[in-house]
Amino acid sequence: MPDPPLSSWLHRRLYHAHPTNLLLTSYLATIVIGSLALMLPAATVGRGIAPVDALFTATSAVCVTGLIVVDTATCFTSFGQAVILFLIQIGGLGIMTLSVALFQIIGKRVVFQQRMAMQEVFSHAPREDIYALIRSVLVFTLAIEAAGTVLLFAHWQSTYPWPEALFKAVFHSVSAFCNAGFSQFSNNLMDERTSILVNLTVGGLIVLGGIGFPVVYELFQRATGRRSGKVSLQTKSVIATTIGLTAAGALVLLISERSLTGTLGSGQGIMAALFQSVTCRTAGFNTLDIAGLNTATLLFMMFLMLVGASPGSCGGGIKTTTLAVLATFSWSRLMRRKCANLFGKTLPQETIAKSISVLVFSLAAVCLAVFLILMFDPDHGARISGNRQFLSFLFETVSAFATVGLSMGITAALTWSGKLVIIVLMIIGRVGVPAFTYIIAGGGATKGVQYAEENMMIG
Repeated sequence: MPDPPLSSWLHRRLYHAHPTNLLLTSYLATIVIGSLALMLPAATVGRGIAPVDALFTATSAVCVTGLIVVDTATCFTSFGQAVILFLIQIGGLGIMTLSVALFQIIGKRVVFQQRMAMQEVFSHAPREDIYALIRSVLVFTLAIEAAGTVLLFAHWQSTYPWPEALFKAVFHSVSAFCNAGFSQFSNNLMDERTSILVNLTVGGLIVLGGIGFPVVYELFQRATGRRSGKVSLQTKSVIATTIGLTAAGALVLLISERSLTGTLGSGQGIMAALFQSVTCRTAGFNTLDIAGLNTATLLFMMFLMLVGASPGSCGGGIKTTTLAVLATFSWSRLMRRKCANLFGKTLPQETIAKSISVLVFSLAAVCLAVFLILMFDPDHGARISGNRQFLSFLFETVSAFATVGLSMGITAALTWSGKLVIIVLMIIGRVGVPAFTYIIAGGGATKGVQYAEENMMIG
């Protein structure tokens, strides 16, 4: 006997909605509910926060970004911080993931469009394997976050009462794995930069949450003997690019910030450089003062942030696979090769064209956001101390688009219009460029009119 529909109207809407629209709607609905919860008197200390600040915080949590306009540690009560933690967990796993899992638990039939929405999130996974993948995602997430909680609790239990230490451990473990970057400390993790346990635990959680669930799923299947044969191109590309970017980021930090090893010592300096290299691609935690770093360091960090995490993960950015495709394509053209080959496989032209489109749209979105923020800023950023106002705004927008959360300290100084621009940018970054372009242009491909070809000079 077929399951009765939730309601005729809701059933029709879910059945006919495109997966991309379903994803966006679920995120927007969660953001609105989270904003209302953060505006409750019990959520904040004192008089509460402005609606735009509640909306900004909820968006940053759901989009697992970590940019803050008010201090999470001092502005929000335990209830408010619990709301933020809940929004981070929902945003990190994905609303559709949780809804499909819930339907499976209670024995309800999952609407076809919801399954397609899951396919949008985990596009590398075989469609018939989507249910097993979702179960693995939930089990893996809870297991890793629990392990992180135990390790962080072991570190903080001697400093704080055990209930507070446990809450801090849970909060930072979930925030790290979901690549959110929210912290219960006013200076983030700067006081913990000498702690090997905290650096390794948080850094490990960030990496596991950022390489993508499809990659983790494949590695788990191979480790348990459920899958054999060659490693997929996606997994090879993600692992190679992640290792390369992490090493390059740490090396640039050590070279550009020459005083790092002198101030902290060689061992702690290398650890700080590695941690910041990992976190600046997706998570937003910091053990170094970002505003105090050299301009060259900040520029390279923006490159790492723009690349971001991997497909099907909690992080944003153009993704590591996009960088791998673009680098392979550029090298093949430089060598005047007809095909772009990566790890013994030829990349399809459609994949190359999609990667180029993602990069162009991403750069255009960041540039437009910076322009709008400066355009509608009353003093065009002159109130920001120092002589790096433009760099500060550019860094902020890249961080928002890539859902990283690092900042040079200007987030709270943004005007309400600037906050709205950053909010939209965080949503675009979380939904994803391909999905967002579909919402704007639609998904129906048309042949169009083909005219006579004519060549033109390039470069």
